[in-house]
Amino acid sequence: MINLASDWKKTSRGQALQILEEVFGDGAYSNIALNKQLTQSHLSDKDKGLVTEIVYGTVARKLTLEWHLAYFIEDRDRLEPWVYTLLLLSLYQMLYLDKVPNHAIVNDAVTIAKNRGNKKGVEKLVNAVLRRIEREGVRDFSTIKRINKRYSIQYSLPVWLVKKLIEQFGVERAEAIFKSLFVRNKASVRVAKVSDLECLAQATQSEKSILSPVGLVKSSGHFAASQAFKNGQITIQDETSQLVAPTLEIEGWETMLDACSAPGGKTVHMASYLTSGHITALDLYDHKLALVNENAQRMGVADKISTQKLDATQVHAHFPKEHFDKILVDAPCSGIGLIRRKPDIKYNKDNQDFLSLQKIQLEILSSVCQTLKKGGIITYSTCTIFNEENQDVIAKFLEQHPDFEQVALKHPKSEIVVEGCLMITPEQFMTDGFFIAQLRKKL
Repeated sequence: MINLASDWKKTSRGQALQILEEVFGDGAYSNIALNKQLTQSHLSDKDKGLVTEIVYGTVARKLTLEWHLAYFIEDRDRLEPWVYTLLLLSLYQMLYLDKVPNHAIVNDAVTIAKNRGNKKGVEKLVNAVLRRIEREGVRDFSTIKRINKRYSIQYSLPVWLVKKLIEQFGVERAEAIFKSLFVRNKASVRVAKVSDLECLAQATQSEKSILSPVGLVKSSGHFAASQAFKNGQITIQDETSQLVAPTLEIEGWETMLDACSAPGGKTVHMASYLTSGHITALDLYDHKLALVNENAQRMGVADKISTQKLDATQVHAHFPKEHFDKILVDAPCSGIGLIRRKPDIKYNKDNQDFLSLQKIQLEILSSVCQTLKKGGIITYSTCTIFNEENQDVIAKFLEQHPDFEQVALKHPKSEIVVEGCLMITPEQFMTDGFFIAQLRKKL
């Protein structure tokens, strides 16, 4: 039995508080901070699940929770940051976790407050605020008159992101996207050999993907712990990401470039089609290239891949002209399509600067295209859903490079084919948001 008074740090809610302090206070990424904490934790799997739920839920609903709390707290700035975070995570549980009784949430919060801080009386404040919320309930979103502000609070999205999504997709589809971001992310894997699809679906108790012919999905699960994963029969990859390598129509002999390769999911997928061909996989950082090599080893394609530390905007200075048959540019982007899995992304102000991101994306394309053979193709992909990083990049590249043309992509699901590109938004199939386009160097 854990003694809450002395060992609050070892409890599930205590560990959730420590992780959220890192995320909100130090700017840590929630998935990294969570993984680090749980790796060294002695909690049961069930309690680790609760920590995960509290952390991701509190981050995902942060703006909503702050709006509700503002009604019950006179001056947020007078509270120590950890106390405010404790109230946030407690409120998240009270509002969204039906199976956890309020008295258990409040009692744990009060005990943590009593033993976490130096100031006397903090536990009384925590108790008073949470008991009052329990008594009075929270305000209705309909009290917010301005529509963008209401959507922002209701779906915990910054106003700029609400406006941007409505601008591009219209109110109805934008709201469908907002809602979909709270649907739990599916667990998805790519099967190394399509012939193994049926038996691996049974072995892992999963279903075949309706988007990817080599994908398996289930509502939740820890595929990485399975024997199939350890054996290299499956690898963790979102269904949308699995659509990239097939667009290159790899025959097996090609000399290929993966310009922004880490962590290597798409690299090893491309390598699985190769016989005599080879891939040069680039990234800016050694630790990221280590992930590519690790992936390649586990999937049995290490002999098909060479990693190299290089800025993708400098490819033309390091490789000869007309050297590669096919190139993948999985470009650095705002990552807006990953919000369901990485809720921190929506609060990152750097992601608002789409034109700076577009500049980098065009620089990479302009560099790598110089090393492509005539008749060769470049597949361009991003995990974002905004035109500035997708269709606009392709249009500007073609304008600047008349020796290239767009290749129209196809897919059995016609709703994801947009202007010859593949464009998947998060609400369509409850996947990541993703974009794929292709360019050919004219003969």
